[in-house]
Amino acid sequence: MNHPLTREQQLDLYYYMQLNRQLEDRMVRLFRQNKIVGGLYSSLGQEAISVGTAYALEKRDWLAPMIRNIGALLVKGFKPRDIFTQHMAKYTSPTLGKDGTSHFGDLKICHTVSPISMLGDLIPVMTGVAMAGRYLGQKIVTLTWIGDGGSSTGAFHEGLVFAAQQRAALVLVLENNQWAYSTPVSRQAPVKDLAERARGYGIQSQIVDGNDVLAVYDTTKGAVEEARAGRGPVLIEMKTMRMKGHAQHDPAEYVPKEMFEYWKARDPLTLYEEYLTENKIWDAKTKSEIDARIERELDVEQKFAEESPLPPPELAAQGVYCEGGCHNITADWQRPKKELTPPNCSVQAAWQVEGYGDLDKAAGVAKQAAVSAAVGNGSKSSKPGGKPPVKVAARPPAKASVKTEDASPAAPRVPFGRGPKDKAFRRASQDKAGRR
Repeated sequence: MNHPLTREQQLDLYYYMQLNRQLEDRMVRLFRQNKIVGGLYSSLGQEAISVGTAYALEKRDWLAPMIRNIGALLVKGFKPRDIFTQHMAKYTSPTLGKDGTSHFGDLKICHTVSPISMLGDLIPVMTGVAMAGRYLGQKIVTLTWIGDGGSSTGAFHEGLVFAAQQRAALVLVLENNQWAYSTPVSRQAPVKDLAERARGYGIQSQIVDGNDVLAVYDTTKGAVEEARAGRGPVLIEMKTMRMKGHAQHDPAEYVPKEMFEYWKARDPLTLYEEYLTENKIWDAKTKSEIDARIERELDVEQKFAEESPLPPPELAAQGVYCEGGCHNITADWQRPKKELTPPNCSVQAAWQVEGYGDLDKAAGVAKQAAVSAAVGNGSKSSKPGGKPPVKVAARPPAKASVKTEDASPAAPRVPFGRGPKDKAFRRASQDKAGRR
């Protein structure tokens, strides 16, 4: 590993992955009891990605999760009660009970942008956050995720173009979990590795085993350092498997059983437990202590959520429109403002374009020679340094002839073919009738 972790940090990774899984198991039970009022999306089998990527960020960095990134929220500082109450639409939730799923964040402390339902739209948003951080001198990195299906959206590609051109400090994690709802990857894209899509935008890309939390952390940490150093965005494709349906209502009967069995043998928690044991990082006692700690914490957090009240009716009319005073977030300047004001920020609005768009200098010279020869009517003075070509006066454009046989206004043409309202169609029909 390029970025070795301490024993405590490696145990942290297990704690967050197991907390992620046990929290979601409890929410499944609450969903079946009709206590979850919104959609519930499982990240079973993908915990290593959420935890490993978020753990590679610094506290000052920003992230924007999607529906299967609960583990990242836990790493970033959110409590299980935030997730319980949010999905139960309780008044104590981050959105005060106004949302029953994962649409919540925290811009002040956790530096987390709320998820956007339209897939791909978080990429340009987080590019903008990265640009703002650079402007303010914060030296931050932003990170967000996208699924294999979401990588086919226009926002994904437009966002990458934007990030690449701005050399934004953005790390994009492409979670290739094999299925976009019920569509397999093989029917979504003509390439085996979706990381190849980054090449067209001049972006660095890597591929990693998404079920190996240490590989996930190590690769993400390297990408974060690249982005922070100003070398532009990085895309990381993490290959994994969505071990449940798209949501709780989806039994995923379209997935071959053999595929589930294959990936079940590569469960990220099982693999990491084996690693910790083989490398003598823990023993059975340490594992049982961590598991017991998780159980105690979730008991307290779930009890708090279930006993929390629902939002009062009058809250429905509040916070619909911003009337001022509800957002007190101000820019955190970490560089002198004079660096961004004239005359320090002034640049001459003129750019020298080499070759004027030609592929290379030789091609440009050859093209200029051909143009000069054509304009000079065969003159041999088209080589560089020769006599200037003979200038030929441009002829005025010929006047269009006006037909007077039919002065009636043109009838509208029928789209996608000729029809009764097409004038040419009428004349052709009349000529044909006359010949009869």
